[in-house]
Amino acid sequence: MTRFGYTLLTEQSGPKDLVRYAVSAERRGFDFEVCSDHFSPWLTSQGHAPNAWTVLGAVAQATDRVDLYSYVTCPTVRYHPVIVAQQAATVQILSDGRFTLGLGSGENLNEHVVGHGWPTVQRRQDMLREAIEIIRALFDGGTVNWRGHYFQVDLARLWDLPEVPVGVAVAMAGEKGIAKFTTLSDHLIAVQPDQDLVHGWHTARQAAGLAGSGRVVGQVPVCWDPDRDTAVHRAHDQFRWFGGGWQVNADLPTPASFAAATQFIRPEDVADSIPCGPDLDAIVDAVRPYWEAGFTDIALVQIGGDAQDLFLKEAAEPLLAALRAASK
Repeated sequence: MTRFGYTLLTEQSGPKDLVRYAVSAERRGFDFEVCSDHFSPWLTSQGHAPNAWTVLGAVAQATDRVDLYSYVTCPTVRYHPVIVAQQAATVQILSDGRFTLGLGSGENLNEHVVGHGWPTVQRRQDMLREAIEIIRALFDGGTVNWRGHYFQVDLARLWDLPEVPVGVAVAMAGEKGIAKFTTLSDHLIAVQPDQDLVHGWHTARQAAGLAGSGRVVGQVPVCWDPDRDTAVHRAHDQFRWFGGGWQVNADLPTPASFAAATQFIRPEDVADSIPCGPDLDAIVDAVRPYWEAGFTDIALVQIGGDAQDLFLKEAAEPLLAALRAASK
């Protein structure tokens, strides 16, 4: 059965509001919640970037039922993998086993801030693989010493380990990503409804003798509003960066860079790629390719920090009902 989630988008809301939205989303019936982990918003108009791990800890205590994901954390530049392992284990304890650690190779926007530069794609992928190996070693509970190509660990141990092991979901794309990360991942994160990718990942898991089928997690931006023109304007103002694709978005360093790169994108261009307005059927149609491609978990991003309360109050429950009916 397909599960539908709600995105705690740290780029567009402050920490207290995010916790409040998390509680409301759980009450409205969402199955899980994902939390972005950014040091900066994509565009200045979004206006926020609280610490994701502090938010996740608060949400873990404020909610009771929904599963939680980091979506996604880069454990290679801004964070050392030892710190990510500690944070994930702590959130898993606070959430009573509801947390999954979502990992990816990151974006320049968030990682350059510590002054270590921005590696090439190949180097980032290799760093991510090594980081996951360290994190998994720490989750096993022993003392870890590590001398790798990119990281060093000296006598590290997690003193507070959860009873329920932390699952690891990894963002990957293409055959190279599958080959590099399948054996290190419990779940797949993908940015496009690529049926071949999903099939290839499952096939690789079976070939490696891994237990269970694993979950496939995706995310779809929407901009619900009773007024379509308002929704289109808001989506253009805050989410026009989305159309650049990850190969571009991963390398731009600042919100000003994203503003410059998207200055000629028109509101109607955004509305062609993101469902805007009150039509729930349009949102269902935008989500449909993901479950048809084999995604098990699909998180919605409601665009606009000031639009969350109205979305959760008026649209969330009928939208979830429509999505569940269509995906049966």
